[in-house]
Amino acid sequence: MTTLTHPSLVRLSVSLPADLFAELDAMVAEREVANRSQMIAELIRNALAEHNARERPETVLAGTITLIYRADSGRVRHALAQVQSHYIPEIISSQHIFLEDDQSLEVLLVQGSALQLHNLCDALRKIRGVQQTRLVTTTALLPPLSAKDAHP
Repeated sequence: MTTLTHPSLVRLSVSLPADLFAELDAMVAEREVANRSQMIAELIRNALAEHNARERPETVLAGTITLIYRADSGRVRHALAQVQSHYIPEIISSQHIFLEDDQSLEVLLVQGSALQLHNLCDALRKIRGVQQTRLVTTTALLPPLSAKDAHP
């Protein structure tokens, strides 16, 4: 590895099979990412967040939980509220919108230990009527929400 002109960047040489390289280039073009380096950095960040969540359950992460569920009865929304009430410290905010065909989309902004976030996601996934659940995390954290939460 050699340092580039910017002190926080390093050059990395990677050998890939030709077909994997072609798929990477196609992904860069399809997503209209500036270059391969930016795409590879994003893929590495995603892999590291997943790795940290799995290998270090105490690691504090921030992220979102996205849910899609049938909203045809109040039962599902009540069950979601019940589960969420047990995770008040982890849920920063939520956004809900009604979709077509009696479906709802809900996005929770979350922060907490990887273990707690996975437990929350699993508990939501178990609710009958929830069709899709996805947790996306990052190791970058939200700034303190109040002065008392600020670290010295």
